Amino acid sequence: MTRTYPPPAVLASPSDGRWNLRLWGLLLVLAGNMLIDALEVSVAVVALPAIGTDLRLPLTAVQWTMTGFAVGFGGLMLFGARVVAVLGRRRVYLAGLLGFAAASLVSALAQEPGLLIATRVVKGFCAALTAPTGLAIISTAFPEGPLRRRALSVYTLFGAGGFTAGLLLSGWLTSISWRLTFASPAPVVLLLFLCGLRLIPGSEPDAAPLPEGAAYRHFDVTGAATFAGAIVALVQGITAVPAHGWADPHSTGLLCAAAALLTAFVVVERRTSRPLVHFAALRNTAMVRSAVGAACLNGSYLGLLFILTHELQAAAGWSPLRTGLALVPAAAPLAVTALSSGRMVARFGAPRLIAAGALCPLAGYLLLLLRADGPLPYAGTLLPVLLLVGAGFVLSFAALNMQATAGVPAAERGAATGLYQTAVQVGAALALAPVAALMAAAADPAGAGGAAPLLTTARPALALVAVFGAIGLLTALLGLRAPRRGPARPV
Repeated sequence: MTRTYPPPAVLASPSDGRWNLRLWGLLLVLAGNMLIDALEVSVAVVALPAIGTDLRLPLTAVQWTMTGFAVGFGGLMLFGARVVAVLGRRRVYLAGLLGFAAASLVSALAQEPGLLIATRVVKGFCAALTAPTGLAIISTAFPEGPLRRRALSVYTLFGAGGFTAGLLLSGWLTSISWRLTFASPAPVVLLLFLCGLRLIPGSEPDAAPLPEGAAYRHFDVTGAATFAGAIVALVQGITAVPAHGWADPHSTGLLCAAAALLTAFVVVERRTSRPLVHFAALRNTAMVRSAVGAACLNGSYLGLLFILTHELQAAAGWSPLRTGLALVPAAAPLAVTALSSGRMVARFGAPRLIAAGALCPLAGYLLLLLRADGPLPYAGTLLPVLLLVGAGFVLSFAALNMQATAGVPAAERGAATGLYQTAVQVGAALALAPVAALMAAAADPAGAGGAAPLLTTARPALALVAVFGAIGLLTALLGLRAPRRGPARPV
């Protein structure tokens, strides 16, 4: 007997637009999971040195605890959207919650680096299933108007606050054991799952029933595997260079494999009847500029945090809690201003905010780079740098999101959004890998690096972070010269 679930319309009364307990419960489930997804991005940051010490991992390996989540999230986001379309939102969302909780527990118990990294990839894929699906559920379960706008505001606030919460939680729990940082989301997600069983409305799959034996083609597993495989091979190839050199078959082979897999992905997508990627969306220059800008912003930001968390703990001897508190000024401003970001874009326009938002982090990176050989007082140097980075997110994060889809026809907006979000996450993976490689190459093999000024050996990695910031600024300046197509609007 097939069980039926309440349609979205019964959750609220569109005629009076009033809240009820069921609506509040649904919103708390969706927003709570969004907070966990955002928290998961930052929760590994402060724990990196402890993980490396406990599992005896070099920097090029320990960076996978951050990169693995980004690969699972960004590398499989388009595939996740296809899974939701074929199987329906409710069952996929609930399965994503269960998978996330299970992977959290396994990662906390992992004794082998390979298993730990695999669970991070799984958690990233689960986030790719739930994060965009939660937003889609809000768009159908909440009536258009003030009620939906309020729900979106709460959802956005929880997402913006999740990164800050992750830094603090990681700093506190890592002081006890880094394994707690990965286990802590599990009970919360299980509670969200139990509540979601009763509150998440059902939805019909978007695709027609699959004929026997057609599931493989319908899901486009080949496209998903070649794209994700290309990202993994590229990251691993970059991080293998310090140990093996550019001419060694180990690193060169991986980079060639990445190129071959990416080529195969393009061929597969152009030949399949239901591709994951609609390449026509890449003709929208505003969307492409937004994707590049967001990838540079996110990648350079996480690259900076990777450098600072290693240097402050491994070189300066700071505790995990002190390090987490020190990094909060880079994340907290976005959480505080998240609800006013739409008004900022409406007043100043997305291109101007994106340009200003790209300039601030670059100024911070250059300031840190110039002072890397001398004393680095927190109040005089590190705090201004972190605040400049935080200001960049305040100014440009929402503007980039809105500009990415502002000029896209409604029928193509879903494809454009998927490409944009994929770029944001893949940008993080492709920035962290070379940063970690440069950090590993510059490390003092004798272990005497602590006698040198803080960040001295990190100068090449800091320079690369600044390069990513400069690319983001250049892309934003090109956007200022582009013809205007009307005000950006949130999606």
